[in-house]
Amino acid sequence: MPAEPHPRDDAGARDYRAAFRAAQLAMALVTPGGTVVAANAALGALLGADPAQLAGTEAAELVDLASDARTWHAYREILNGRRSRFRCTRRLKHHDGHALWVEVALAPVPDSENVLLSVSDISDWRELQARLRHLQMHDPVTRLPNRALFFERLAAALEASTYERGGTGRIGLCYLDLDGFKAVNDTLGHRVGDRLLTAVATRLTRCAEQSGYGPGGGHLVARLGGDEFALLVEDSTGTEQLSELAQTVLTALQQPFDLAGQRLSVSASIGVVERPAVGTTATGLMQAADTTLYWAKADGKGRWTLFDPERNAHRMTRQALSSTLRPALERGEFVLEYQPLVDLEGGHVRGVEALVRWRHPQFGTLAPNRFIGIAEEDGSIVHLGRWVLRTACRQARQWQLDHPDAEPLFVSVNVAVRQVWDSDLVADVAEILAETGLEPRLLQLELTESAVMGSAGRPLQALQALSDMGVLIAIDDFGTGYSNLAYLSRLPVSVLKLDGSFVRGFQDEAHPNPADETIVEALVQLAHRLGLTVTAECVETAGQAARLRSIGCDTGQGWLYSRPAAPDRIAAMLVARG
Repeated sequence: MPAEPHPRDDAGARDYRAAFRAAQLAMALVTPGGTVVAANAALGALLGADPAQLAGTEAAELVDLASDARTWHAYREILNGRRSRFRCTRRLKHHDGHALWVEVALAPVPDSENVLLSVSDISDWRELQARLRHLQMHDPVTRLPNRALFFERLAAALEASTYERGGTGRIGLCYLDLDGFKAVNDTLGHRVGDRLLTAVATRLTRCAEQSGYGPGGGHLVARLGGDEFALLVEDSTGTEQLSELAQTVLTALQQPFDLAGQRLSVSASIGVVERPAVGTTATGLMQAADTTLYWAKADGKGRWTLFDPERNAHRMTRQALSSTLRPALERGEFVLEYQPLVDLEGGHVRGVEALVRWRHPQFGTLAPNRFIGIAEEDGSIVHLGRWVLRTACRQARQWQLDHPDAEPLFVSVNVAVRQVWDSDLVADVAEILAETGLEPRLLQLELTESAVMGSAGRPLQALQALSDMGVLIAIDDFGTGYSNLAYLSRLPVSVLKLDGSFVRGFQDEAHPNPADETIVEALVQLAHRLGLTVTAECVETAGQAARLRSIGCDTGQGWLYSRPAAPDRIAAMLVARG
């Protein structure tokens, strides 16, 4: 005979059932088949239904457990006893129509085949989380989405374009920066500055909406920080669409702002980028936008500029050269070539100009105009210039030793003005001359007219000390800078090198320009009266050489005589001259 139930067991069961019915937590017992056996009053109140009527219904339908595959699989695992517990968050609809968020928990009932379903109302918590997220993802001044939300949306847009076939598969960005906003904060205060930012945000939003890019269109206007804003266009149709939007924004911002009695006019610079979403990263898109915004400002501000791959490639090349210039000097990637300076009267080589070349492993042989400006900007011109000076002096001395019977050649070396300021040029020259054994009279230093004219203080002292040492000083590209002739009488200059633009005026030998010849003749006569010699650059024809010789020019340099050449070619000229 089966054992009689213990009175205490019946009492305990009654207590559990009573606790189940009276519990404030919404609960239901569910069979292994997924059917509700019993539901308590709290669950009925939560769902707006009679608890008795919930019995026999499908639990999955009550709390929406079948709407996604992952949740449905976990639910079935619980019912089959292969999982001990599971939690998920669902959005349910009450019978009166309002929506609520709930946390659903499922766990097996000990010593039973049934499963306990519990449901907690987390609507208030979800609303608080939503408010906190909104505060976290929006700018407190303009109420626009902030940088964090912008990048979240950008990443989602790029990911969606990768996996979805709908839409255009393209993405566009207008990256905007107000011109001169700092002056507003500094002169009128941050309160006025904040009002201006808010007014700008309103106009940007209006522009986006009028152009069909409002919030409902899957597009975003955001403040990225400071006075920087972004208009993200998902599923863009091409650069024309983005260009029109940028122009609309510029036109809108050109209208004055009335801010509590302050009437302000501002302009903006906009970088515009539009490209296929596939293969585009958020970092790459923002780098392109930032670069293009910089171009817009550099081109004069108050405008929009479209991203140009070729211009960007040039910029990237410049950056690559800048980052590798110093190591390249240590790796021996620089070489010197020499262009003869020819006596126009006798036709023989009197000297050479040293011209540095960079044999770059990636970009090939680069002329000085590709990297000297970079070297001057980052200061590496001091080390490079010292190397050029030492190498040229050593080579000039070697020619002299190899050809003792020939008249020695002087070597002319270009010097950047930063070398005068950032290093002891006088000490460097003295040390290199002593080290190589080259006589000072065989070294000529070339400085551009703009660097020499107006020299005072340290530069003038350095030039004077070098001249006193016996080194020749030449003004390069004469006639293109200030051309303040009064300085010529006060500077320790020995040579004027006429800029090639004067000599090119002599190219049309059939119809010469009298004005060019008059100017050159006047400069030559002036230089000679001041005790200076004159070198003409860019001599390409015998006719040019003849006319320069007739006006009294001393030396010529150009392709008529030789292109820049390796040291052995110059040595061959010395042999031929001998």
